[in-house]
Amino acid sequence: MRIRKTIVASALAMMAMTGMAQTHYEANISVGGKAGVSLSQTFFSPTVPQGMKVGAVAGAAFRYIEEKNFGLIMELNFEQRGWTENFEDAPYNYSRTINYLQLPILTHVYFGSDKAKFFLNLGPEIGLRLGESTSANFDVNNYQSLPDFPIRNRTTTQYAIPADQLLDYGISAGIGAELMLNRRHFVTFEGRFYYGLGNQLKSGRTEAFNASNSMSIMLSLGYWFRVK
Repeated sequence: MRIRKTIVASALAMMAMTGMAQTHYEANISVGGKAGVSLSQTFFSPTVPQGMKVGAVAGAAFRYIEEKNFGLIMELNFEQRGWTENFEDAPYNYSRTINYLQLPILTHVYFGSDKAKFFLNLGPEIGLRLGESTSANFDVNNYQSLPDFPIRNRTTTQYAIPADQLLDYGISAGIGAELMLNRRHFVTFEGRFYYGLGNQLKSGRTEAFNASNSMSIMLSLGYWFRVK
C-alpha cells in the first residue's frame, strides 16, 4: 500500500511541477493517433505460470504544450490485456483477453531539436473494461478428467472466475522519440510500461486470489498534427 501511494504521489507531483513552471512558451496544441502492440501479463497471488499475452492497442490523443520542455497529453485508447498461461511441455494452451477503454493523463517532458526530440511520458491511467474472451484447447470446466493435464502444483481456479472488475487504474511511464516531417506533421515511436494498482479479477483475502494486477508493455507508432 505504501508503494502504491508513493507512485501515485510522484506522478501527481510531476504534473504539478508542469503547472508551476515560470518560463513562458508559445502554446502548442496538437491532435493525433497511434497504433501498436500490447504485451501483457497478470500478476496473480498465488502465482500462475505465464508467457506474454499479445494484443492490440490503438487510440486518439490531445497534446498541449505551454512551457518549454513540458506539456500535457490526454489519450483515449483501446487496449487488449490479459494473460497467456505456460504449460511447459504439456500440449495445452489457455489465454484470457480483457478489452479496455483507457484514459491516460500524462506529463510530457521532451528535449532535443526542432527536427528530432526524445520524450518521457508519465502519469496516472484509468481503464473501463469493455469485455473479455477466453481461448483454450481443452474444456476449462472439465480439465480434471484429462489424464495428462498438469494439475499438480498448479493454480486453476482462475478458469472459472470472470473479469468482473469494471475499472482498472494504475501508472503509465513511456519513453520515445519524435521526428518532424514539416512544421505541422510529426511521427513518434514510444515504448510504454503500465502497472495496474487495481485487480482484474475479484481478489482479496476471502477470494481465490489475493491480487490480480495487470501489467503491459505497449509499443506504438504515432502521428501528430499541430493545430496551433
